[in-house]
Amino acid sequence: MQRNKFLLSGVALAAVLSQMPAQAQDAENEGNAVDRVLQKVTVSATKKQNVENVQDVPIAVTAFNSDTLDALNVNTVEDLSYSSPNVSLDDVGTSRGTANFAIRGLGVNSSIPSIDPAVGVFVDGVYLGINNGVVVDLFDLESVEVLRGPQGLLFGRNTTGGALVINTARPTDEFSYKARARFDGPIDDDRGGLNSTVQGIVSGPLIEDKLNGKIGAYYNTDAGYFKNQFDGDNHGEAQTAIYKGALEWFATDRLTFLLNGQYNDSYVDGPSGQNRAYFDRDSFDFSIDNPGFADSETIFGSLRTDYDVDFGNGQITNIFGYRSYEGTTSGDIDASPFDLFHSNSELDQEQVSNELRYAGTFGKTDLTTGLYYFNQTLDYTEIRDLLNDSAAPPPTFYGGGSQDHTVYGAFANVDYSITPDLIGTVGLRYSKEEKDADITYIRPRPECSVVEGTCPTTGINPFTGEENRFSDGDEWSNWTPKVGLQYFWTDNVQTYGTYTKGFRSGGYNFRITDVNVFLNQIVPNTGDFGFDEEEVDAFEIGFKSTSEDGRVQLNGAAFLTKISDMQREVNTAGPSGVVQNILNTADATIKGVELDGRWAATNELLFTFNVGMIDAEYDDVRFDISGDTQVDQRDENLELPRVPQLTYGFGAIHDADLGDAGTLVSTVNLQYRDRIAYTDSNFGWVQGTTQLAADLTWETPYEGFAVSLFGDNLLDEVQVGNDTQLPFPGPMSNGVQTPFQALPGAGTFSPLKKGRVVGIEFTVQR
Repeated sequence: MQRNKFLLSGVALAAVLSQMPAQAQDAENEGNAVDRVLQKVTVSATKKQNVENVQDVPIAVTAFNSDTLDALNVNTVEDLSYSSPNVSLDDVGTSRGTANFAIRGLGVNSSIPSIDPAVGVFVDGVYLGINNGVVVDLFDLESVEVLRGPQGLLFGRNTTGGALVINTARPTDEFSYKARARFDGPIDDDRGGLNSTVQGIVSGPLIEDKLNGKIGAYYNTDAGYFKNQFDGDNHGEAQTAIYKGALEWFATDRLTFLLNGQYNDSYVDGPSGQNRAYFDRDSFDFSIDNPGFADSETIFGSLRTDYDVDFGNGQITNIFGYRSYEGTTSGDIDASPFDLFHSNSELDQEQVSNELRYAGTFGKTDLTTGLYYFNQTLDYTEIRDLLNDSAAPPPTFYGGGSQDHTVYGAFANVDYSITPDLIGTVGLRYSKEEKDADITYIRPRPECSVVEGTCPTTGINPFTGEENRFSDGDEWSNWTPKVGLQYFWTDNVQTYGTYTKGFRSGGYNFRITDVNVFLNQIVPNTGDFGFDEEEVDAFEIGFKSTSEDGRVQLNGAAFLTKISDMQREVNTAGPSGVVQNILNTADATIKGVELDGRWAATNELLFTFNVGMIDAEYDDVRFDISGDTQVDQRDENLELPRVPQLTYGFGAIHDADLGDAGTLVSTVNLQYRDRIAYTDSNFGWVQGTTQLAADLTWETPYEGFAVSLFGDNLLDEVQVGNDTQLPFPGPMSNGVQTPFQALPGAGTFSPLKKGRVVGIEFTVQR
């Protein structure tokens, strides 16, 4: 209660400040860090002909341009979690680089590649079809936009939580370059080694006024943050290389082509898993006999074509995208020094997409309309080794799935100026998608690979007497409308209200490890071998305000989200290790409020804040998510996973002019997030965390050269969670391990994140 009173007092103070005239100073910038944050930030997420001021759009969005990202020392996608209310951009923990994003309590707790995300990620306008390979360092960016709430109209399916829009920098029309070297690591003697990153971009005209080009490279070598007590070696080692290039061709005054290409190659250790039966959750201690690995290769490309037309003084835009991802992993899932439960995987993904749209203005009407196509193929193999050191080990488990997935979409959005200050919005999207899947049960069987096409396609498993697999297909179609009103009280103050609908695709589970559970519980509920789509109805009211001189900004929103046929991964322990069934478990309601703002107290000092509060509850539960074999009030009383009741953050930027010695820029940010349930049964939790980060940058008198000292997680908080229940009751007793018993106090697999990190960074640019 005291904490909430403190937060509300801070919010009230910020609201008062937004109405006060700030000091009469010219906000047209002297170029210092405070001014770079204060400058107008534009967004492309409305897909209009021209980008818009983030303060003018009727969307709850936190946007960062390249200057803001630099000033706030944002280096990874996960860093953005600490600058936005009700946003959690975490990785899944079991495989580095695999997203586990959630916004406003809507997210997905799964590393199964056939499970579609709830937060869509878009790079240069191209939707990424799977969560794998999404959590990467932010390198050579023009802007990042975090849209909160369903984005089903303009972005389509799988954006029930929101969208993360990442735009890479265009080639420049003047010669420029930027190089950066970063070195960091733990300061504790009992932890790992140095993490080194070097990156560089060169950009400029190839043919004056006709063709601009850009090339860049990024290398990261991480010696590993942790110490594995099993062998004393560093753990968390990584080697990552990224190569990228771009060409922008101004074919005519009206026609422009922008080609982007990128290649990623990464090899990292497997998860640093802590087993709660052996170690305390407030420590960084762990001991695993299999260090594991994640080896991946990604090819990404996009071609954007813009053509200006006289019709509506508009623009036709076409964005073609291609992505190929190949990855293999190995992990110590029992997270113990014993060979109890190890898992390997193979994944191949290939996708193509195309969006063709038009945006123009007809008097009082702004029109955006378009067509969309997406196709991806997935092939996934999972291998499980269980109790390989016992007297009579069971055979190794093999299985997985293949899927062909096609999406068609058409959308139109109209913004109509009822009066100069009152704007009405009406939009509608139609989506149709088809999935055809071939699933091989992950069961004890002779060695095979779904990726290589060597798993059985018919017949009976000779080891278990069960069917080997099934094939099935389904399709879904959906209309997702949006209506809204926006009113500008002044040029700097607006309010808005919207209703929008979103949905998350139905589909198939590649990870079926208990055939009897699957056949008895899933098929009768759905009528087929898959799970159905999840639908979301979202209502939101909000405001955005900026003082006349731009030095004070305060934005807020309140939202109500009704979720039908909620998709959840229900985890239980069993003889195949962890049983993970994907089900439409319940209907639920999530409501909340969020505020964020900034105040430039002086030319040299800027304060920022954000706060989000969420309340969530089940309305109707149709599946035993508590695990007590009953569907009753106990199920409805459980907390929804991935819903922090409170998040808040405060930050400050100070810019000190050192005269002939340059400038000293100091930043500090603190962000708190409440603990959240990780599993539907509430067996697993991700503990609450307070993250403190600081940066001290000397912008030297040598033009373009800067040196930074920084620290992340300075409070050295243990970030552990993503608890997965294991079928092992705990440490061995008298040399005997009793397997496959999910007893009270059973062991858990919980991947660790890095603790306190300090480092230095050098930047040179022109």
